[in-house]
Amino acid sequence: MVPQGSITFIISQLTQKGYALSPIDKYILVFLGQPQSGWVDIGETQLNRIDFLYKLTTAKARMEEITLIPGETTELFLTTVAADLKLDKIKLETYYKEFSNYPEAGIYADTYYIPYGIREKHLIYFLLSESENKYEEISKKIYGTYSRKQWLNILIIASIIQKEAANAEEMPIVSSVIYNRLKKGMPLQMDGTLNYGKYSHMKVTPERIKNDSSHFNTYKYKGLPHSPIGAVSFNAIIAAIKPAKTNYLYFMKNAQGVHDFTNTFTKHRKNIQKSR
Repeated sequence: MVPQGSITFIISQLTQKGYALSPIDKYILVFLGQPQSGWVDIGETQLNRIDFLYKLTTAKARMEEITLIPGETTELFLTTVAADLKLDKIKLETYYKEFSNYPEAGIYADTYYIPYGIREKHLIYFLLSESENKYEEISKKIYGTYSRKQWLNILIIASIIQKEAANAEEMPIVSSVIYNRLKKGMPLQMDGTLNYGKYSHMKVTPERIKNDSSHFNTYKYKGLPHSPIGAVSFNAIIAAIKPAKTNYLYFMKNAQGVHDFTNTFTKHRKNIQKSR
């Protein structure tokens, strides 16, 4: 851990921590260059003084890798991050609510590399800033502008697609079903919308459908939920923006793990019976 401050201060602090350095080493360090502050990966357990001082100016920052899987909810993601990085989950959630422009899906599904020892506030700010830049970049490429109100709607649809589609190829087709049902005023009636928050990986049962009174229950409420269900990928976003042109209103998972799409309830019932 290299502290912030002047070279004299850095040498003094490292000496106090047991590194075999002396005041004269500050002149060598001035010649070699300015050390970066924070955690750095020296890559060795023992070095001579000159090599050690050189490493202080050239070693890369020690990084941690974290991955947000597409479809995962913020609650479960922050639970994992808190455990892996030994951070306070409540603080992570508090800062997310404070800084995020979106109640869910404020963090784009991706792999991130973060400095070792980062604290809760800076971590959330970094993840949200990176995600916001990504959303703005995609939106401006397609629409020429970036409206958070419009983008919230895109994220809601994309998050449902992310939960429901079996693969990337299905995403535009699932998207078309969502738009077709909304256009006809039909309830979406999609199980994936009930996999919100702590329910991310729980099987949706008839009891859940009957008893869940939240607006994520698209069996009870028409239209879209008020917020996204979970994190979204690039493919899901593009599918939400550019749905396939179909007349499909129903889909059912088959024995191959993908979906059969139909435009009538009669055909849909046959697919249900075939699946069973």
